[in-house]
Amino acid sequence: MVYVGSRGIVASEPSVVAVDSLTGEVHAVGVEAQRMIGRTPATISATRPLRHGVIADFAVTEQMLRYFIGRAFDRRRAHPRVIVCAPSGVTEVEKRAVEEAALGAGARRVHLIEEPIAAAIGAGVAIEEPVGRLVLDIGGGTSEVAVISLGAIVVSRSVRVGGYELDEAISHYLRDTHQLAIGSQTAEAIKLQIGSAAPLARELRMGVRGRHLLSGLPTEIQMHSAEVREAIRLPMEEILRAITGTLEDTPPELAGDIARQGILLAGGGTLLRGLPKLVTDRTGMAVSLAESPLTCVAIGSGLALEHFDELSTSGTARHARHVSNWRTT
Repeated sequence: MVYVGSRGIVASEPSVVAVDSLTGEVHAVGVEAQRMIGRTPATISATRPLRHGVIADFAVTEQMLRYFIGRAFDRRRAHPRVIVCAPSGVTEVEKRAVEEAALGAGARRVHLIEEPIAAAIGAGVAIEEPVGRLVLDIGGGTSEVAVISLGAIVVSRSVRVGGYELDEAISHYLRDTHQLAIGSQTAEAIKLQIGSAAPLARELRMGVRGRHLLSGLPTEIQMHSAEVREAIRLPMEEILRAITGTLEDTPPELAGDIARQGILLAGGGTLLRGLPKLVTDRTGMAVSLAESPLTCVAIGSGLALEHFDELSTSGTARHARHVSNWRTT
C-alpha cells in the first residue's frame, strides 16, 4: 500500500512477484502476480518476497519496491524520500535490510516507523498525550500489540502470525480433516467468506473445491464456519496470548488508562468476523475498530511524511511534540 504526500493512497496491491527462475526476470507484480500463484509453469514462480513483515528475498523485494515507486511517480528519475512501516519486533539487521532495499529501489532517504505507531496516527489517536493506549494491529505476516504513551511505544509484543498464517491453517485443516488439497487463494476466500473468530448468530457455509488426496480427482465439499474457527484456533490463541502478555507487562498507571480507553483494533486481520467479541471475552475490555482498519497504517505513515526530518528509526519520545500534527482531523 503506497501513500504519496498530498495525493493520498495511490496503490494498494498484494506484495507478490512473479519471477523467471532461470533468468531472474520479473514477469508481474501485485494483483497480476497474485493471480499466477499456483498456476505458473515450472520456470516461473509467484512468491511473496516479504514474510512475517521482514525481507525473505532481498533482490526480489528491491525490484518490487522499484515497481511501486515507479507506479507512484510518473517521473522516470524520481528519487523520493520514503517512510516504510515495519513490525515493532524486527531486529536491527532486518531494519537495515529494509532500508537498503528501499535505497536500492531508488529512494533518496529512508526512515522506518513502527506499525503500531503508524496505525494509531492513521486512526486519529492522540498518541502525544501522557495517556496509555493499547493498539492491536493484525497484518498479513505479523500481529503487533503495543502500549503507546507520549508518542512512543512503552510495551510491545510482535508475533509472526497474521492473515497468511490463518490461510495456511485453513489449508492444513482441510488436508488433515477432509483429505482435500487447496491453494492459498482458495484458503483466503474461505477466510473472507465464512471465517469467524467467535460463534455467529447465523453460521455460514460454502462449497470448497480442491484435489482429493486419495483419489487425485477434483472434489467439492461443503465447509461450515465452525470448522474455520477450529482451523484458526491455534494462531488466534497466539495473538490473544500476545495481548494478555502485553497487558501483564504494562505499568499500573497505563493499565488504568487502557481499562478506561479500551483496545484499538487496526489492520486487515481485525476485520475477521467476531474478533472484537473474542478479544473482549478474553480481556474484559471494550474494543473499538479503527475507522479504516485496512488503510490506517498507510495513512499514518503518510501523515508522518510531513515530519520526515524529525523522525528517527528509534521512535523515541523526544519526537512526541511533533506527533500532535500527524493526527487525522
